[in-house]
Amino acid sequence: MTGSAPGGEPRRPRRPAMLDPQQADALPGDLDPALRDEVAHTTAAALVHHGRAQTDPQVVARLVALVEHEGLDVVAGLWSDSPADSLPGALWRLYVLREWVRRDPATVADRYRLGVTAAPVHGVVAGVADAPGPADVRTVADAVLSGVYTGDLAVALERAAAFCQVLATGAAFDADHLDDVDPRGAVRTTRGAASLVRTAEELSHAAALWRAGRLE
Repeated sequence: MTGSAPGGEPRRPRRPAMLDPQQADALPGDLDPALRDEVAHTTAAALVHHGRAQTDPQVVARLVALVEHEGLDVVAGLWSDSPADSLPGALWRLYVLREWVRRDPATVADRYRLGVTAAPVHGVVAGVADAPGPADVRTVADAVLSGVYTGDLAVALERAAAFCQVLATGAAFDADHLDDVDPRGAVRTTRGAASLVRTAEELSHAAALWRAGRLE
């Protein structure tokens, strides 16, 4: 739930810091917090249940492309306030990750190539092709979300976590390269790497909760 920062200003919800902040901050804020929480959990559970009950691949494809169909602001308004250790919070992180990959696959592929040699175990779990290009990382992002509806949700969360961990490693290397030529860019990239590490940890924890029957 949303609280207040010192000075009485509304505290913005914590979210994976991978998209344009202007996009992710476009959230409706006038709903009662308890109602927002109820709506988040109800919609997330309904979506996952509906998807896992389907055998039509076109339905699953539409669920994977939820942001394109409904808009990022709509999905954010439903789930972005939810804590990471909840089903709507986990889904929000998966959809934000896919949206980032969809919007900037070249950067994601570059970061992945930089990071995978230093994080080979995570690379195996993520299941990305060797020396991936933009199309490869897009395919993996779609496959991870498809796994939410057609496979083991815990495995999908673990794949996403491993993907984030490799990208974080690649971003850290990229920041080192930028340090001499673009110090401000290096700082931004370092912060992005830290955000990816945090998201990876949150997704791994959500996977453990799902296996324990406690991700709600």
